Amino acid sequence: MTQDIYSRGAEFQKFQVLKTNRNKRHRYGEFFVEGVRNLNQAVENGWEIASFLFPRERELSGWAKDMLSQVKTQVNYRLSRELLEELSGKEESSELLAVVKMRAGGLSALPQRENPLFVLFDRPSNRGNLGTLLRSCDGLGADGLILTGHGVDLYDSEVVTASMGSFFRIPAVQAENREVAEFLEQLREKYPGFLTVGTTAHRERPLFTQNLSGPVMLFLGNETEGLSYAFKQSCDVLCTIPMAESSSASSFNVACAGTVLLYEAARQRAGA
Repeated sequence: MTQDIYSRGAEFQKFQVLKTNRNKRHRYGEFFVEGVRNLNQAVENGWEIASFLFPRERELSGWAKDMLSQVKTQVNYRLSRELLEELSGKEESSELLAVVKMRAGGLSALPQRENPLFVLFDRPSNRGNLGTLLRSCDGLGADGLILTGHGVDLYDSEVVTASMGSFFRIPAVQAENREVAEFLEQLREKYPGFLTVGTTAHRERPLFTQNLSGPVMLFLGNETEGLSYAFKQSCDVLCTIPMAESSSASSFNVACAGTVLLYEAARQRAGA
């Protein structure tokens, strides 16, 4: 079924709050998605599409027509180019936007494979960093990402866009500190030698000297404050990414640091 939207009425306002209002986004259980790669990955990985939005005056591509004809939705919406541009986050609006249903979260949703590699991100404060880290988790073989504390919303449209489709491939959940502690206990019981590795800008153990080839969870801290005291205490070891002697930089951006850690873990696992 397709409905036409001619004004900034209730339906249009709902689309706007899905992009801008965290609380209402979670109340509806839906979020806003834009971009060919993101939409392809959402469909390919079985996410439920509630609605597609597309322009009234524009001839759609074969890809967009296939999406509209093949993907089951509750209702689709046809808007004017002007209204679509208001919703779009791009200079030139996409020909197809979507409202996607959130999935049930919880740490139990994370896969527990034979040799798991998890990442924990404590109180993320930058949407681009979170999206980039999701992309790195996807590209370097992480099994899941855990978010803790008050930070940016996982379902923020800027996070989804920055992930370049990886959002829909990597299991990511928000968890309370207490839930994380219980999850770590379960992992330690299930996987002998399970290791928790934290990161710090202070001179600790160099990353390349730490064995990351076994079951492990990598801990990344807030961009400004680093890991909380509680998570530092729960880490088996704290590692530093050594910087060049001539460098004026004392540390990496958190998304860059996470990528380096994941690459080192992937490198060691490939060697093993």
